[in-house]
Amino acid sequence: MASTSESDTPSVSNLEEKRSRLCDEFAAIAGTESAVAQCYLAENDWEMERALNSFFEADMERVFDVEELPEKDTTPKAKRQKVEDAPAANCIDLTADSPATTRKPSEEDDGKLSMITWNVDGLDTDNIAERARGLCSYLVLYTPDVVFLQELIPPYVQYLKKRAVSYLMIEGGWNGCFTGMLLKKSRVKLVESEMVAYPTTKMRRNLLVAQVIVNGQKLCLMTSHFESCKENTAERLNQLHVVKRRLKHAPDDVTVVFGGDTNLRDAEVTKVGLPATVCDVWERLGKQEHCRYTWDTSANNNKTFPFVARCRFDRIYLRPAIRGGIPRLVPDHMALVGLEKLDCGRYTSDHWGIYCTFTAE
Repeated sequence: MASTSESDTPSVSNLEEKRSRLCDEFAAIAGTESAVAQCYLAENDWEMERALNSFFEADMERVFDVEELPEKDTTPKAKRQKVEDAPAANCIDLTADSPATTRKPSEEDDGKLSMITWNVDGLDTDNIAERARGLCSYLVLYTPDVVFLQELIPPYVQYLKKRAVSYLMIEGGWNGCFTGMLLKKSRVKLVESEMVAYPTTKMRRNLLVAQVIVNGQKLCLMTSHFESCKENTAERLNQLHVVKRRLKHAPDDVTVVFGGDTNLRDAEVTKVGLPATVCDVWERLGKQEHCRYTWDTSANNNKTFPFVARCRFDRIYLRPAIRGGIPRLVPDHMALVGLEKLDCGRYTSDHWGIYCTFTAE
């Protein structure tokens, strides 16, 4: 065997430092302990992408091994609806409109837009099949036109593609965890989509953008999952700047809606500032206390922490079209979703989702 020259071999200290950094990055992305990260990285020659693929695909069959069984009714007890018999086919649409919403839209309906944004915590694989069905049950209840999702993993995406067939799925990545959008086929026409990279992210975060047409109006839809944890404030602010520029410089005839898990603290938003044409929807609707906190460890016990935290991490920003003669969208309602426990005793996610509606003036 040919020997390796000393100059070609990294020093022990440099190698340990590099591998320790890789373990930290893997653990942050996958939400695991460092020991688990080290195991997967070592088995994949310390190549990050291969290790992450191995981690997320390892349990794909196991975590969704019940999806072909008869569907359990995971609709929240307080809001159950009668669901019509589904067609006997491999692709069962768990998000089909209820009879009340399949009527021909009225002129008033044409001026409305409804959406949900939700970090679904796909990194937590416990009860993930039932929790994914829980998400679909909320889509049945609310039939939103647009859904922004964060912390998706490949098995979760495949489940949604198979079950939520009344929606078009746009993915903001393919490996690790990433964002996605669901666009209601009967209401939203996709023109184009793109993934905008955050140049200095350490957690592989990006901005997913879709140009669409709804009721003849041009909309730019954006979702993202900003850098997590208090120590990553600087990078989170960089990411907010990227979103701010997109909001500010969109064409005058386009309405822009951003929603996602921003991990932002109020002081961070104040430091960056929002353009005068942009509103924080929760603030515009009067800062209603019942939908302030979207990550609330005092009420949601999906994860166990030795502390109580109540944070408004999930936010929606709106920049209406500013050209004269074009209807302006204004927010008219906001509520939290996912507040009911599923039959497994857990919530759909450790985050509450946000349901929001807009009306054209």
